[in-house]
Amino acid sequence: MLHAGASDITTRFEYQASPRTSQLIAGEGKTLAHNYHPLPVVARRAKAQWVWDVEGKKYLDCLAAYSALNFGHQHPALVRALKRQLRTLSLTSRAVHNDQLGPFAEGLTHLVEQDMVLPMNTGAEAVETAIKIARAWGYRSKGVPANNATIIVADNNFHGRTLGIISFSSDPEARDDFGPYLPGFRSVPYGDAAAVEAAIDDTTVAVLVEPIQGEAGIVIPPASYLPAVREVTARHNVLLIADEIQSGLGRTGATLQVNNVGVHPDMVIMGKALGGGLLPVSAVAGRADVMGVIAPGQHGSTFGGNPLAAAVGKAVVELLQTGRMQANSKKLGVVMGQRLEQMRGLGVVGVRQEGLWAGVDIDPELATGREVAEALVGRGVLTKDTHGSTLRFAPPLMVKEADVHFAMDQLELALQDIQSFRAN
Repeated sequence: MLHAGASDITTRFEYQASPRTSQLIAGEGKTLAHNYHPLPVVARRAKAQWVWDVEGKKYLDCLAAYSALNFGHQHPALVRALKRQLRTLSLTSRAVHNDQLGPFAEGLTHLVEQDMVLPMNTGAEAVETAIKIARAWGYRSKGVPANNATIIVADNNFHGRTLGIISFSSDPEARDDFGPYLPGFRSVPYGDAAAVEAAIDDTTVAVLVEPIQGEAGIVIPPASYLPAVREVTARHNVLLIADEIQSGLGRTGATLQVNNVGVHPDMVIMGKALGGGLLPVSAVAGRADVMGVIAPGQHGSTFGGNPLAAAVGKAVVELLQTGRMQANSKKLGVVMGQRLEQMRGLGVVGVRQEGLWAGVDIDPELATGREVAEALVGRGVLTKDTHGSTLRFAPPLMVKEADVHFAMDQLELALQDIQSFRAN
C-alpha cells in the first residue's frame, strides 16, 4: 500500500495527454467495453521497435504487445509474406486443403522438435485445445475412467481468460463472478516439483505449466524445476504441456524457454509471436501418439490454419531458423539485466530476467508500477505494469544495444525524478 502523499506523486507523474489524445480516449470510452486499462497513448503507426502516436510523438516499444511483436512492427519479411498471400488466397476453412498449411506445419514441427501440429488462432484457443487433447489421450491411451481426468496446474498461472481456463486461475480479477467453473484441475505451488508429484494420482493426464510465468510478473522457477517435473511426469506416464505463448519463439534467448533448461515436453503451446504481430496465429505441437488421438470432427476452427495465417507463420519459422533473433535476445538480455540490477538503490527491489524479458519490482513505498509506466510514457518508452508494483520490459528481439540503454536510461531518470520529488 502506498504511503500518505501517494496522491501527490500520482498528480505529479501521471502522464498528461494532449487535448486531442484525451478526446480520442474519451470517445473510445463511450462505446468500448472497459476490460482494459490502457496507457494514455493513442498509437497511429509503428515500425520495427518504434511507435508514433497521433501527435507524432515517438516511443520505444518495450512491451511488444505482450511478446506478440517479438520481431518488431511491420517486419518486412512478414509483411511480404502476408501481401503475397493476400493476392491469391485468404481463407478456405479446413473443408479443403491449402498450399500453405503443409509447409507451415512441417517447418514449425521441425523448429520445436515435435511430430505434429494442430493450428488455431489465439493463445487461449490453443490452451483449450491442449487440454482437450490431454483429456482424450488420458481416456483413449492411458485408460483413465470416463469423465475423471485431472490436470495439474501451477498457482498464479495465466493461460488465458476463457471460462475453461479461468476455472483453474488463482487471480480473482480473472475468476470472480464468472462461475460455475470447469472441474478437473489441481493447482500446486509454482516451482515445486515435489508438489507436482504429490498431486499425481491414477486420474492425472497432464501437467500444464508456463516455463516462466509471464502475467504473474516474469516469475522464473529454479533451474532444476522443469527437469524435475519432466522426470516425474515421464515416470508416472503423465503428459508435460509447456505453455510457451509468451516465453517462446525467441523471447528468452532460445527458440523455446524449455530449450534453455534442456527439457522436451510432450506438447508445446504457441501463440502471440507466431502471427508476427500481423494476425492471430496459435498452435499446439506434440508427439504423434498424443496429437493423433483427435479424429475428424472432434476439434476445429473455421480460421485455424487459414492460408494467410499459415503463410505468415511459415515466414516466422524461417526468421527463427536462422537463430539470429534468439542470439540477439540472449546477448542484449545480459545488458538489460545488468542495467536493471544497478538500479536497486533507486527504488528497484527485485529483478527477474531471461533474454529480453524482465520483471522489475518497484518499491511500493516509492510508487506503483502504473505511476512509473506513465512517467516512462512521458520519456518516450512504452512498458506496462502488472500486480501493482511490477513493470514488464519485453522489447522486440531485433532492438539494438543503444535502444536497450535508452530504455534503461529513461527508467533510471524516471526513478531519480520520483525520488527527488519525494525528498522534497
